[in-house]
Amino acid sequence: MSDAILTLNAGSSSIKLAVFDLAPGGGLSCWRRGELREAGAAQRFRLRDARGLTIAEETWQAGGFETSLSQLMARVGDALAGRRLAGIGHRVVHGGAGHRAPERVTPDLLALLEELADLAPLHVPHNLAPIRAIARQLPDVPQVVCFDTAFHHTMAPVARRFALPRQYEDRGIRRYGFHGLSYEYIAGRLATLSPRMHAGGTIIAHLGSGASMCAMRGGISVDTTMGFTALDGLVMGTRCGALDPGALLHVMRQDGLDVEAAERLLYTRSGLLGLSGVSNDMQVLLESGEAGAEEAVDVFVYRIVREAGALASVLGGLDGFVFTAGIGENAPEIRERVCERLGWLGVDLDGEANRCGAAVISTPESRVEVRVIATDEEAMIAEHVRDLP
Repeated sequence: MSDAILTLNAGSSSIKLAVFDLAPGGGLSCWRRGELREAGAAQRFRLRDARGLTIAEETWQAGGFETSLSQLMARVGDALAGRRLAGIGHRVVHGGAGHRAPERVTPDLLALLEELADLAPLHVPHNLAPIRAIARQLPDVPQVVCFDTAFHHTMAPVARRFALPRQYEDRGIRRYGFHGLSYEYIAGRLATLSPRMHAGGTIIAHLGSGASMCAMRGGISVDTTMGFTALDGLVMGTRCGALDPGALLHVMRQDGLDVEAAERLLYTRSGLLGLSGVSNDMQVLLESGEAGAEEAVDVFVYRIVREAGALASVLGGLDGFVFTAGIGENAPEIRERVCERLGWLGVDLDGEANRCGAAVISTPESRVEVRVIATDEEAMIAEHVRDLP
């Protein structure tokens, strides 16, 4: 009987999963990927094979988290096809200041993470819920948590601090950064694909519904655009990105918003959706032709270029640039517009390579090597589960 590792990424309205075959020598290969997503009052489950082809699709009525998880785990059992489940890895958005590496789940660790939920109240409770439920259903299967903030603990204190009274930093109010599992995966790929980019100053642009950028040197995070929460930095699908806090205070006073209403405004009504009034989907906006959609795309690109300049200054120059995640991997028009604006840094785009979806989209003469690399957070989690003693 062969072994397998399951990865789970639980959010507020979906659970993504992947099953990886674990070879006797430690090699990993993806066997199945799936997603359980809310669809009105129902839930829709889709399972795909290693090539991305849908092999199962079901819809069932929502019946509470425990019921949904039981149904999901039953489908996972079918997907394992006789494989022994050797471990389960979970993405946890926030690890606070003290959790800097993947950790084996214990009751004490869960209690500590529950205390951290206030740092990311819209994410961490959803991350922890399946861990507790699986511990009851499968108590003998080891579980591992992988923190999205851990990769950025290498940032210097000057990059982490806010200019607030010092007692707030003692309470955990500082810049953490996110998308760490994605950046860690890309750093590992760069070590193989382009040792020059890996060793030098490189910016990774994780552009999706959630978007951020990370400045790396030697595969280590130097700085990133997200800060205390996943609201900061770039314009995102429905999140505002960098915002003058005075603007929020003004809106709260003028419109009488309480904290919960302000939170909904910033997380679910802003970003590309709020700017365009059309959609939070980049492809829809690129095809729309409406003035609001065009302006939303313009602001999205402008913020990327502005933040790239800031990160390049922190690095002291730029050797490489990587596009990844949904928009970064699949929107050549966005890549072209960003690269055109970064010519002053030494970026020279090969337009044909970009349009064709090549791995390297810079010209041979470009001082900055530009690549498109598909990210795989699930593979990164599976590696951590395999490697943890």
